[in-house]
Amino acid sequence: MAAEQKKAPGEGGRIMAWFYRNIAGPATTENAIQGGSHQARDLWKQDLERRKQWSREQRERKRAEREARRG
Repeated sequence: MAAEQKKAPGEGGRIMAWFYRNIAGPATTENAIQGGSHQARDLWKQDLERRKQWSREQRERKRAEREARRG
């Protein structure tokens, strides 16, 4: 036990660490659209593209508003 790590208060012990790593850990997006039907993957890709387009439009709108305020 010479190499014990100091833990922050409230961090939990071995059981909580195992639970977080194996059950409640951070979500991963690797191979997120693998599996399911071909149609479901295509719909997911279309939805993602629509969301990206909406974000681009919002950034452009905000940029235009900032430019209008300046000039």
